[in-house]
Amino acid sequence: MDRAKTALPEGSIGSDFLQLDVREAPPGGLADWLAGQLRAAVADGRLPVGGRLPASRVLAAELQVSRGVVTEAYQRLIDDGHAAGRGRAGTVVVAAPVVAPDPSPVPPPAKVITPMPGVGVFDEIRATPARIDLTPGVPDLTAFPRAAWLKAERAVLDELEPAHFGYGDPRGAPAMRLAVSHWLARSRGIRADPGEIIVVAGVAQALTLVGEVLRQHGLDTIAVEDPSSLGARQHLHHCGLVTPPVPVDDDGLRVADLRAGGAPAVLLTPAHQFPTGVVLGGERRRDLMRWANDGGVVIEDDYDAEHRYDRAPVPAVRSMLPEVCYTGSVSKLLAPALRVGWLLAPPRFRDDLVAAKRFADLGNAVLAQLVLARLMETGELERQLRVVRTRHRRRRDAMIRAVAEELPGAVVHGAAAGLHLTITFGTDVDDVAVAAAALGEGVKVQPLSWHRQRPGRPGLVLGYAARTATEIAEGVALLGRLLR
Repeated sequence: MDRAKTALPEGSIGSDFLQLDVREAPPGGLADWLAGQLRAAVADGRLPVGGRLPASRVLAAELQVSRGVVTEAYQRLIDDGHAAGRGRAGTVVVAAPVVAPDPSPVPPPAKVITPMPGVGVFDEIRATPARIDLTPGVPDLTAFPRAAWLKAERAVLDELEPAHFGYGDPRGAPAMRLAVSHWLARSRGIRADPGEIIVVAGVAQALTLVGEVLRQHGLDTIAVEDPSSLGARQHLHHCGLVTPPVPVDDDGLRVADLRAGGAPAVLLTPAHQFPTGVVLGGERRRDLMRWANDGGVVIEDDYDAEHRYDRAPVPAVRSMLPEVCYTGSVSKLLAPALRVGWLLAPPRFRDDLVAAKRFADLGNAVLAQLVLARLMETGELERQLRVVRTRHRRRRDAMIRAVAEELPGAVVHGAAAGLHLTITFGTDVDDVAVAAAALGEGVKVQPLSWHRQRPGRPGLVLGYAARTATEIAEGVALLGRLLR
């Protein structure tokens, strides 16, 4: 009997595997049809090399065909080299057809860094290979506390009740919100009830949620520092908000200019201004509080607050002004991939922010929250901070030495804290051209002009936390050669 011509049984509905539906097969050609479906899945990657095909008996039962139809289709894949029989391991995909290269070329490095970056520029930069990555905002990822995380995860799993695996509070797990409240009290001088805290997927999501809620309250403008993070502005623009610039000087945001501009809200990084590294001074803080008491909305991104080396800790504005929308994360302390942060919601926006979080994703993944809460409450996170702070300080010192040797005309900003340095040059330097040329030579940096909305001195923003002293010296030496 020719198994390829087995009649289609009445009522057959198919299989979840590759969404196969035998009703699509031509009469008398089941094995041919199934073999063709499998080859197509191998060709387009749905069946990757190394992937195992279902047991023939299982797939035959799901498709409601004879087992011989499936074994014949598998044998045809084996005969043409796509699959191999591995005994008890089953039938495994071993090769895929050669696919013609994508005709759309990858943009050369010089085309990634342009004067007017698009919304996908940071994705493009991350995807562009380079020997030395000196872009800002990335901690030393090799320092992630794997052993401590694994130990905490095991302890958490041992204690979890089945109910913890269900849908939780969109504000975050209660244990995480309690741990964050304790962490902020110890490290940032902020007294916050756990009920005020919303666990978010990093500061990026916090900005998006705040932007959406402010739009709901009739605000369409959030002033920002100038210079300020291009990425943060992109998130606010995505919410339909306008971001007028307010100048920053050696004492931080010029609150008088903020008041004169008339914006109803402001986003600022007072503990370590991005990218200049200055601290919002005491008189400016008092002036900001007066502006907020007159009805202004303050959004505080506590950027790089933990990473300080040569100065005393700077209190958060939120520690003095409870009405602040305050946000922070563990992206720079542990790893951006965790996507865990927090948002302190003032009473007038709290319900709307919780609703925005609920409809965004129903809340962060609970297991990661509980593990992180345990690291916070056991003191492990403080120990991790001490470890990386020492390492980051050494790398910062290496970058300062390299800049002094290779870029003697550059002015260094923000060295007392953070994970990056900003350097500025004379007005005759095109920082976009320098950054593009550096990327072409395998070194990633960001032009300072990306983070400006108003004219200003050109410069570069250089991250040092994720690179060794040798790599830092090599990368800065390349910049020196390009500038010379």
